[in-house]
Amino acid sequence: MTILHRRALFGAAAGLATAWAAPRTALAQAQPPSGPFRLPDLPYAFDANEAAIDARTMEIHWRFHHGAQVNALNAAVRDHSAIAAMPLDQILMNLNQVPEGVRTAVRNNGGGNANHTMFWTIMGGRGGEPTGELAQAIAQDFTDFATFRTRFNAAANGVFGSGWAFVTVNQAGRLAIVTKPGQDNPLMDGQRVLLGNDVWEHAYYLRYQNRRAEYTANWWNVLDWNRIAQRYAAAKAGTLGV
Repeated sequence: MTILHRRALFGAAAGLATAWAAPRTALAQAQPPSGPFRLPDLPYAFDANEAAIDARTMEIHWRFHHGAQVNALNAAVRDHSAIAAMPLDQILMNLNQVPEGVRTAVRNNGGGNANHTMFWTIMGGRGGEPTGELAQAIAQDFTDFATFRTRFNAAANGVFGSGWAFVTVNQAGRLAIVTKPGQDNPLMDGQRVLLGNDVWEHAYYLRYQNRRAEYTANWWNVLDWNRIAQRYAAAKAGTLGV
């Protein structure tokens, strides 16, 4: 009986270990939503961005930080059906229409949901430089890609405390670099986001500790310029959401 009991324990432990390890080698899938908003599936494995972000940070960031924001947003709009029925980008562009009692919760968690959804989408690539119309837009607004990257990193590294650095894009295809505190999003100012980097410490601390500049430098190595170019085209077409 003792031998069988130990074997059962070992088998259960092995099963848990396998279940815990599996998401690191497979596409990460979100849990079913308990409200109108959901944690989006990751389009790649947790270790897909190892050139800049370790798998454990990716998992914690996506599953627990972003997941908590989605849950909090659903809780905030639970009793406000008109707000819950709106697309997230429209909510953030019209925060003055959100009831005052939940406006801060919607701002923080809706902004965080939009920011992170964009963040996961633009990564999983091999870096390099953009081509085509996006490359031309960068040259037009920033002289060249090297200058663009330097200016963006300076903005990201200069964020005091927690926040984000973004590149905004208008329907004419013009680009600009902006920073936002906390989980604010340029949509709150009527601007669309081409790309952005999360400089909250939870985005990089396990690997880089206080070396934010090293993280922001490496982050370019995992950008997917094909997906970013799709966002650029959608912005010009007037169809880009979060």
